[in-house]
Amino acid sequence: MSDADAPTTFADRPLALPSEQRLAPDHPAYAEIIAAHQAALTRGDGGYIDPVTGLFVMSAALHAQRGFCCGRGCRHCPYCD
Repeated sequence: MSDADAPTTFADRPLALPSEQRLAPDHPAYAEIIAAHQAALTRGDGGYIDPVTGLFVMSAALHAQRGFCCGRGCRHCPYCD
């Protein structure tokens, strides 16, 4: 997906919740991941350390500041479902 083709409007879900295609509600660490994401949003951080992989994950707020979807399948992309 090119930047020109990328979505620029938010998906129809709360910013704090990822698309079920990106993080299934039955994921074993779903609650822990959502809590880490919510804490990052509350603090105004750009992301959090994933409790499963130890990798940095960008928050939905940081993605929203970009203004469009990059098309890379980000967990908290606010533009994609």
